[in-house]
Amino acid sequence: MQDSFKHKGLRNKLVLDLKTKGIKDDSVLEAVKSVPRHLFMDSGFLDHAYQDKAFPIASGQTISQPFTVAFQTELLNVKKDHKILEIGTGSGYQAAILCHMGAKVYTIERIKELFRKTSVFLPSINYRPKKMIYGDGYLGYSEEAPYDSIIVTAGASEIPEKLINQLKIGGRMVIPVGEEVQKMKLVIKISESDFETKIFGDFQFVPMLKNIK
Repeated sequence: MQDSFKHKGLRNKLVLDLKTKGIKDDSVLEAVKSVPRHLFMDSGFLDHAYQDKAFPIASGQTISQPFTVAFQTELLNVKKDHKILEIGTGSGYQAAILCHMGAKVYTIERIKELFRKTSVFLPSINYRPKKMIYGDGYLGYSEEAPYDSIIVTAGASEIPEKLINQLKIGGRMVIPVGEEVQKMKLVIKISESDFETKIFGDFQFVPMLKNIK
């Protein structure tokens, strides 16, 4: 599938839309402008790829709306070569955004079908996470800890302690917490025992589950 001038023009419009909704980080906006979101979606949704909406992907999951992706990414304060752990690879779009920004991305997916598909797909379009892991996101990936930041792309019932433990001092975790509707939380690790938590608006994510499929 091609990335046409039409697609690029639609991404430019999307970036303008995100700016009006409050996204200010130029590096985030540039990544949204560059990453071809339509390639991450089933062909039946291609006409909607650059609307600011979430859409279904395989296995009952969704590709988050662009504003949500941009909002979470902006909260991470991504810098080049930051080591970032993503919980919930899904379609791979968020991982691609982070890779485009120069981060070293470790990404975990619990659904085997999505893991297999995305493990092949992302490198095929030249986005290469440092490692893609099939496993339980609640456990994180301690082998490469500590991380500069952790991003959770599914609704968690609570903030997993094991993920907090895998953050560097000064590290940031962005996680939606709640049942049917989640509050976006930014957790900043001040010391091994002290944390600052900031709470943002309401969002809706698919649930973060522990079982492996």
